[in-house]
Amino acid sequence: MFKKVLIIGKGSSGKNHFIALRTINRKFIIKSVSSRKFSIIFGRNLSKLIKFNPDYLVIATPSSDHYKFIKIIEKLFKNKFVLIEKPLFNKKFKPLNNIKNNYFVGYNLRYHAVLRFIKNYIKNKKVYFVKAECLTYLPDWRKINYKKSVSARKKLGGGVKLELSHEIDYLLWFFKDLKILYSFNKKISNLNINCDDILSLNASVKKNTFINLNLNFFSKISKREILINGKNFSLLGDLINNKVVLIKDNKKKVFQFKKFNILKSFIAEHNDLIKKNYQFICDFKQAIKTQKILDQIKISV
Repeated sequence: MFKKVLIIGKGSSGKNHFIALRTINRKFIIKSVSSRKFSIIFGRNLSKLIKFNPDYLVIATPSSDHYKFIKIIEKLFKNKFVLIEKPLFNKKFKPLNNIKNNYFVGYNLRYHAVLRFIKNYIKNKKVYFVKAECLTYLPDWRKINYKKSVSARKKLGGGVKLELSHEIDYLLWFFKDLKILYSFNKKISNLNINCDDILSLNASVKKNTFINLNLNFFSKISKREILINGKNFSLLGDLINNKVVLIKDNKKKVFQFKKFNILKSFIAEHNDLIKKNYQFICDFKQAIKTQKILDQIKISV
């Protein structure tokens, strides 16, 4: 059982992880540090970190810092459990050979009831076409000025491709693999950001399943849906309104779920890891596969 937890990163994600872990077990000894003050708090030789000796580490920093902290953990520890906020890296995948610790990546949208329903429903069914969309308006995301957020800054891992990589993750979770046929990724709006704000791609799974994915940061009408057409069925999953509409054999059914709660998804994610169920959590191999798909998507000229 874990006793000591280290959270690196004190932004909104780091705070949610702290609350989630404190909710799970008030006896956890939790140390939370910002990435900027990490070396100051633990000393340049990190002797204080070695002495603290956490059982569980959470990397909730901008993705531009993920590789640095993984390397530190690999140097100091072995057999620790580490949860890294998504995406794994902000740049091209960097090989990590002979890793000594157990890494997982925080694609917490996997705990959305709509996606869990769909994954279970399409299992062993023939799927012809999938349309996945997440259309959102970046200035509405946080209380702080969006121009100062990590999401708006390329060097920290911002941009629609990385920030909304949940869609790539759950498509791989459903179908195991994807082959990109075409992609368009660029900044086209008047948002005051220095990173991409639109991604549109077509992909295939084996020979006869085709996928269309659309993501953007500038839609004032929010939408997060997945439409699936398969053999003798069609379904529409609405992740904002928490429902699935299923039509099969000319009969329509509507499945309504409880509202998705981000904090509860963090709690479920940590429980999945702490209790070693690994039922929904994204493991390191799956995260690497997602990262390699992201690496194939180049900024369009």
